[in-house]
Amino acid sequence: MEIPTEREKMTAGEAYNQFDPELIARRVKIRKALQTINQTPDNDTRNHAIRALLADSGPDFFVESEFKFDYGFNIHIGDHFYGNYDITLLDTCPITIGDHCYFGPGIGLYTPVHPITAAERNADVELGAPITIGNSCWFGGHVTVCPGVTLGNRVVVGAGSVVTKSFGDDVVIAGNPARVIRKIQQ
Repeated sequence: MEIPTEREKMTAGEAYNQFDPELIARRVKIRKALQTINQTPDNDTRNHAIRALLADSGPDFFVESEFKFDYGFNIHIGDHFYGNYDITLLDTCPITIGDHCYFGPGIGLYTPVHPITAAERNADVELGAPITIGNSCWFGGHVTVCPGVTLGNRVVVGAGSVVTKSFGDDVVIAGNPARVIRKIQQ
């Protein structure tokens, strides 16, 4: 049996060594690339360069500047995506975003999970849990989505919300922690 790499363990949500040389090299490569890309004023050039760093995305992809992520190889974005300024996707595990999704400014999707106990944290144990966003979702500004969350289709997330658990289709959620404010009638 072949021993999984730290990247494979990380992507699978298993305990992994965040200081693995391959992972460090990828983070440095992405950080350097994004530093240049985010300063590119031409929208087409900037967005083409970002798409080239992601696992996949639909052709209709537009983000404003200061789009940030760790690796890119765990980010899957559907078609017709718009991301406003200052979006951060921490992709230790897969982040999957459906078609026709629109993100306000200051959005954070975070897949890393750090242990509760100090002994485990001090031992540099890190895990992750994937995030999945359905089709036709809209996030107001400064939304935070925590590890392991799945949101259904046509979900609206109110500005400033912290999403700590999963929700199904056709709901407006808001608050800290986010809760259902109302159902959406289609």
